[in-house]
Amino acid sequence: YPLLTLRQNIYTDPQKPIQVSPGLYEINNPTPESALLVTTNFSLTYFSVSGEVEGAGLPAWLLITDAEGMSVLTSWAAGKFDAERIAKAVKASGIESKISHRKLVIPGLVATLSGELEEELAGWEIRVGPREALDLPAYLKVQN
Repeated sequence: YPLLTLRQNIYTDPQKPIQVSPGLYEINNPTPESALLVTTNFSLTYFSVSGEVEGAGLPAWLLITDAEGMSVLTSWAAGKFDAERIAKAVKASGIESKISHRKLVIPGLVATLSGELEEELAGWEIRVGPREALDLPAYLKVQN
């Protein structure tokens, strides 16, 4: 049975990206003052972002938006990670009742979405984060 499980994990369909479930994730017991980060549901992106933030011991909220399992730049280019989808995910997540601020950190690769997001999420401050997950801990320490 373990070999069968291993085999099914190794041989995945390359046309279907490995995804995580969209939704709100807590990293290191976040408080109402903790940062709210958003990214896509591509598994590598999720594990990179959550791993860097968790490894640094920083509390944060991580909102995973459904982008059909594509990476940030790929999903943005395909129209699967846009201001409308991000705003819909923010509203559906219920995060507004869990945080004391209205600040959303988007990936640096999609900085062009900040203006559109400010229109979609009235009253929210849209911050552009770093381009790479590796730089998130330093960015979050400066921002807080």
